[in-house]
Amino acid sequence: MRTVRALWGSSHPGPTLVVTALALALGIATGLEPWRLAVLTAAVFAGQLSVGVSNDAFDAARDREVGRRDKPIARGDVMLGVAWAASAGLLAAALVLSCLLGWRMPVAHALALGSALSYNAGLKSTPWSIVPFLVSFGVFPSLATLSAPDPAFAAWWAWTAGAALGAAVHLTNVLPDLDDDARTGVRGLPHRLGPRTSAVLAAAAVVIGAVSVLWGACGGDLSTVSAVSWGFFAAVVVVAVATAWRAVARPPTRALFRLVMLAALLLAAQLVASGSALAA
Repeated sequence: MRTVRALWGSSHPGPTLVVTALALALGIATGLEPWRLAVLTAAVFAGQLSVGVSNDAFDAARDREVGRRDKPIARGDVMLGVAWAASAGLLAAALVLSCLLGWRMPVAHALALGSALSYNAGLKSTPWSIVPFLVSFGVFPSLATLSAPDPAFAAWWAWTAGAALGAAVHLTNVLPDLDDDARTGVRGLPHRLGPRTSAVLAAAAVVIGAVSVLWGACGGDLSTVSAVSWGFFAAVVVVAVATAWRAVARPPTRALFRLVMLAALLLAAQLVASGSALAA
């Protein structure tokens, strides 16, 4: 149980549960039957666990160097070899489960997971660090639509919204760790841009995503947009504008991270609210 707890702590439980919940919500919005919904959710959960554990396994030496006592692998609560074995096993489980939903779903899921793993393996320290987030989150809505009996890729605007969500997550997710990253040579795109510019670009990304969902889901006929969709759109824009203003007018703080994450969650909710329009 100590090893299981350590692996769970290494999996980035918060983001893992949020992404899994988003997959569940998208599956419900797409109208998946119960067994397909359960398999989709389990596959995404296993994949996110694998990505999270591998991230901390890759970073174990760096985390020890900067004294990250919140990292179980760096603390020695679980052996590095065990962490790698668990990550590999979870990755295999995610792909096997995906195969139960046809051949298209595992191909898309493998692309999303491979992209995420490339970030962990080294892209995080390059100017191209945002690319895996654009790819993985861009593909993500299609995991639900490709799990249907009549599989189809998600509509273009869902890809755009997913990529925008990924960009916002990446540009702000590293803000609390900028100092630790600088000490160990990690210089991804947000590190090079700085916290203010990263926060402003993240805010712009969620607005682009919100506009894409609003316009795309109604086929360009805004008169058919529901009050719920308008509400989510307005909330995204308000929070994004507040984020950009705070980034410019005040010194960067953790509040920037929280504001962009709130805007990103609202964008995700707007995407889910688009329902059956998700499929291309």
